[in-house]
Amino acid sequence: MYPRTMSLTEELVARCFRAVEDAGPDPDAAHLDDSDYEAMLDAFEAQLPATEPLWLFGYGSLIWKPEIEHTEERVALARGWHRSFCMKMTRWRGTKQSPGLMMALDRGGQCKGVAFRLADSDRRQALDKLFRREMTLKPTSYWPRLLRLSTDKGPLRALAFVINRQGTTYAGPLSEEEVVERLATSCGHWGSGADYLYNTVRNLEQRGIHDAHLWRLQQLVAARIAAS
Repeated sequence: MYPRTMSLTEELVARCFRAVEDAGPDPDAAHLDDSDYEAMLDAFEAQLPATEPLWLFGYGSLIWKPEIEHTEERVALARGWHRSFCMKMTRWRGTKQSPGLMMALDRGGQCKGVAFRLADSDRRQALDKLFRREMTLKPTSYWPRLLRLSTDKGPLRALAFVINRQGTTYAGPLSEEEVVERLATSCGHWGSGADYLYNTVRNLEQRGIHDAHLWRLQQLVAARIAAS
């Protein structure tokens, strides 16, 4: 099968870029501290025997920016969860004036992504790095959770970050039109929402993973950018 041609192109994504100064941590928000991370790490490690390999499930930016050492990757399917643009970003890929959106796993459906096997050495250090990257505010909008995944080489358990609907940045249910508008117009010091969507879809397609919902979103976001 020939690779599909995305409507959302690098040229359209480039139109969304703006130089945005990082406003820094929100002074009005409560932030996780070292003791919070230590407690979460202890709780997670208690669920996963030291003899069992540690896998990480990437479904968004972790696919193209894992930032951790890994020794293997497999296409994997999580049943009972789906990708959802349900996290409001007032930093990183948005601002307080123009909030962006990022994805989390939410209940229902299924999600095909990539499982990365982490190196057996320094497992605690790798987990600490991941927790600090994905979770910063209290109450956290991501929960670290062990999910059972299906792969061509058999089932495995992997760490995944799923949405906490009581979390600080949970955006609540949004219409498709709201999601498209935010992805097409938001930008932060890490880049734009369009860039995030583009890289996610492109890297999924390169691995033979076609997410029909994300494919439709990239078409709509491309049209919205082109029309502006």
